[in-house]
Amino acid sequence: MRIFWILGLVLILASCKTTRNTSSSASNYASYQENLTSSLPVYPDYRAQMGVSSSLESNESTEAIDGQLDQVQASLVSKNKSEPYFSGFSVLVYSGVDRQKAFKTRDDLAMNFPDLTPEMQYQQPRYLVKVGKYIHKIEAQKSFAEVKTQFPTARIIQDRFQREEFKTLNELNQEDVEGQN
Repeated sequence: MRIFWILGLVLILASCKTTRNTSSSASNYASYQENLTSSLPVYPDYRAQMGVSSSLESNESTEAIDGQLDQVQASLVSKNKSEPYFSGFSVLVYSGVDRQKAFKTRDDLAMNFPDLTPEMQYQQPRYLVKVGKYIHKIEAQKSFAEVKTQFPTARIIQDRFQREEFKTLNELNQEDVEGQN
């Protein structure tokens, strides 16, 4: 046991060695030099590059990209126009199975908010009363804030809408079918 005490005391004394004062002044580092050029990346002279690029016609390069972008944009527009539906957002004011409550909610919306046009849908077994057709969620925020004052259960939902061009075609087709009966 006595040996452990002696070893512990020796360890403590060895670890508490006095430190030597080191002076760190600017004069000690005044002659320090280090050459890092071998590890630094090498870049070409930008002045020489500017002279080469100014000799090329800059219009050709932008026109080539503009033409490609116009083609891509035209293909996207034609693809989107061929789709009968588009995704967006609307404000859901009522969702439930009570038909009378759905009609009352629709009428209250029309009376309290004349600038908004409520739309009622039936998806078996529930009735939905919605307001607005917005492409971006931020657009629905204004209507949502107005409606939320009177209808606290209102919320913004994702929705799919039929394009106007396809609505007219479907309505014409349905009129033809109804006329044949």
